Amino acid sequence: MSSYVYVLRCGDGSLYTGWTNDLKQRLAAHQSGKGAKYTRGRLPIEMVYFEEMPDKSAALKRENELKKLKKTDKELLIKNLK
Repeated sequence: MSSYVYVLRCGDGSLYTGWTNDLKQRLAAHQSGKGAKYTRGRLPIEMVYFEEMPDKSAALKRENELKKLKKTDKELLIKNLK
């Protein structure tokens, strides 16, 4: 089963990185204020980046890698996607 790593841009300009096995459902949860505690107080949010991974283990590993990046490096990753 595929899993996903994603990056959200919050209303305050900050970036949130997470993982899920249902991207559409998780985004809806974040947008409704029922996602992560971090994003609840920073609405609105938009998904600016995601990667499909082969399984949960790979997604968790990639999430950890992305969380270690500086914001400027995440912004470059997002920019290169467009």
